[in-house]
Amino acid sequence: MTVFSEKDRMTDIAFLLVDLGGGGAEKVMLSLAGGFAEKGLKVDLVLVKLGGDYQSIVSPKVRVINLSHPRLITSLPLLVNYLKQHRPKVLISALEDANTVAILAKILARTATRVIVSVHNPLAFVHAKRSALKQKLTPLFIRWLFPFADAIVGVSQGVCDNIALVSGLPRDRINVIYNPIFTPELLKKFDEPVNEEWFLDRQTSVILAVGRLSKEKDFPSLIRAFALVKQQYPVKLIILGQGGELLALEQLVKELKLVDDVAFPGFVTNPYAYMSKAKMLVMTSIYEGFGNVLVEAAIAGTPVVSTNCESGPAEILEDGKYGDLVAVGDVPGLAAAIISTLKNPRNPDLLKQRGQEFSLEAALKKYQLLFNFN
Repeated sequence: MTVFSEKDRMTDIAFLLVDLGGGGAEKVMLSLAGGFAEKGLKVDLVLVKLGGDYQSIVSPKVRVINLSHPRLITSLPLLVNYLKQHRPKVLISALEDANTVAILAKILARTATRVIVSVHNPLAFVHAKRSALKQKLTPLFIRWLFPFADAIVGVSQGVCDNIALVSGLPRDRINVIYNPIFTPELLKKFDEPVNEEWFLDRQTSVILAVGRLSKEKDFPSLIRAFALVKQQYPVKLIILGQGGELLALEQLVKELKLVDDVAFPGFVTNPYAYMSKAKMLVMTSIYEGFGNVLVEAAIAGTPVVSTNCESGPAEILEDGKYGDLVAVGDVPGLAAAIISTLKNPRNPDLLKQRGQEFSLEAALKKYQLLFNFN
């Protein structure tokens, strides 16, 4: 990744992120940025600060602008100056605080830049995790500022419904654009080798989970359900990701005497290679905006089981057609769904076909409809 200084260059599209942390929203933004750059558009990636696991996957065709500031809100004057100097035709932001800052910057810069804010999680759940003050202020900021956005995007129907509820805006002002997951390049990553002996044992079924080790992913329910499945089947569990809940999860594994059966490899640059080799992927989130890993696993032809959380999984899996859905926190139900999928997995070809519907090209076309380029 090369970082450029703010030299004179007119920009078509700018993407705003705090950093390149390893979250789903960041990956989506980088995919969109790279996709538009491949089409010959001049694309900037504006970062409040450098850092994060995704630095290596930034397209070389995307210019990176580092505002070099420790906090998002106090970087606002720098973003205003960027908009005045480069006057991008479009500024796309993701995640709640960045969305409000992007709208404020456009108002203060008084440029013709179209601001498109994208929401990647149900806002009500996100606010519940915040401090008492932020819980009160954030909905007010959304109600005040979102009407000034030129376009609003939600990554699922459920997220869009939630935006309308919190913002008070008409539902038809909010656009559904599913996350861009499938690209031809992704298929190559499935074939890469994985240095994991459990995949070599044909008698063992590897269950995979991928995500930040945080409370909203509810990995304790997965581990408890896995313990029930383990009583009947020779299974192993791999949880990819890093986060603040690692020590608590490791302690739970010890308490359930599963130390030899559960692995935490941390963040890996190519989780897709694991997906293609696992017996199934399980997602146990309390809430999601979309559920990228469900689509990624489906593209690999790997069966999936998911909680029926807000929002996304039921839309991706078409209410259970492409994978079992269970209630959030239902450990026995989750174990039963895993066992059922081990016995009768979904047709891999149907899963691949479904996964490929969520393509980068489809997302790019829908975003371009919002640009209003002359």
